[in-house]
Amino acid sequence: MEGRDRRDRRRWGWIAGAVIVVLLATAVASRRARKIPLFGSISNTKEACQCKDSRKYSGLVEDCCCDYETVDTLNEEVLHPILQDLVATPFFRYFKAKLWCDCPFWPDDGMCRLRDCSVCECPENEYPETFKKPFHGLSADDLKCQEGKPEAAVDRTVDSKAFKGWVDIDNPWTNDDETDNAEMTYVNLQLNPERYTGYTGPSARRIWDAVYTENCPKYPSGEFCQEKRVLYKLISGLHSSISVHIASGYLLDESRNLWGQNLELLYDRVLRYPDRVRNLYFTFLFVLRAVTKATDFLEQAEYDTGNPSEDLETQSLVRQLLYNPKLQAACPLPFDEAKLWQGQNGPELKQEIQKQFRNISALMDCVGCEKCRLWGKLQVLGLGTALKILFSVDGQDHMNHSLQLQRNEVIALVNLLNRLSESVKFVKEMGPLAEKISDIQNSEHSSKSST
Repeated sequence: MEGRDRRDRRRWGWIAGAVIVVLLATAVASRRARKIPLFGSISNTKEACQCKDSRKYSGLVEDCCCDYETVDTLNEEVLHPILQDLVATPFFRYFKAKLWCDCPFWPDDGMCRLRDCSVCECPENEYPETFKKPFHGLSADDLKCQEGKPEAAVDRTVDSKAFKGWVDIDNPWTNDDETDNAEMTYVNLQLNPERYTGYTGPSARRIWDAVYTENCPKYPSGEFCQEKRVLYKLISGLHSSISVHIASGYLLDESRNLWGQNLELLYDRVLRYPDRVRNLYFTFLFVLRAVTKATDFLEQAEYDTGNPSEDLETQSLVRQLLYNPKLQAACPLPFDEAKLWQGQNGPELKQEIQKQFRNISALMDCVGCEKCRLWGKLQVLGLGTALKILFSVDGQDHMNHSLQLQRNEVIALVNLLNRLSESVKFVKEMGPLAEKISDIQNSEHSSKSST
């Protein structure tokens, strides 16, 4: 009996040892394996922007001075919250634009007839009185469109001396004459969200085809200078951001006016092309650099809408954006513009690229959807303002004396940065789930094809 007990103890000892070995091996393997979270949420920022085939966005953003992980963290913790509050303030809420312009390149196709393409006009007291005449106060009821439609609000009464402390000066990078107020109209951007409008087909494709093929060709790698590569990446990044907003605000069911996210569209238009995601991050950092370079000007600007408490809040938010310690410590120089235009042909090259971007700006008058035209004009003006700040002012030490911005340029610049911030955040949060859905669909399609 004693011998058998000894053998039993030895046998159970071997079994226990084997179990421990298996558990240790499983633990090691699970630590090394890439964790796929439920519902596409990833807590580790280094795995935040992953594309199909295990491609990861890590390391420095190309041609920039910050890495993807830092951009995601700063955007989530610092930039996105501040920008969301900033664009909702009365100063940054209203944008002035020419919505009715003849296309200079081909006959007008006519405006889009879909309801979500339109921008409606609203009462004269919709936007701050200081934008047009002495302030008499704003009522909360005035923020509703007179036709009862929450989609938009427009007023066409504009005064050229509307705003205290701001100058009327044209932007050499854009086509619109920002000093010409005769046909300008104010739009409440909060009531006109950038989202799906139904504007598709040949008319929409023709716009982007003209942008890329006529003004911003995708040159083969190594056959074009860095400056032209920057222009292409800016346009590609802006295009990606617009696609992200369409996917994040999509009309799922028109009969029920049901809006939601279209992750299949997000994958098909953006995520399946890694360069489009990279260019989105590049454009975000480029515009962020323009904002930080114009710190002295933006800090001293007068954000006057006639409401002292709201104007003080706006000024406070601007300073939080410009002087955030986390941003200054982690990404003090998002993009280094000093390395451009250094060659012998620098001035000529700048004029050439400036002309190309002006053509792109002019193409916004050919957009057949009124709401798409509005956001196209705003974001192209914002990008043109970033180019103006970075490349039209010589020397960082003399920004106060040489840089002059219109109110509308600052509004466009900050709203563009917010749109890019939203796009980066949406790609980070919903990208893994969109890719997983695509993988499942491809797997199901392969199974059906094999049967």
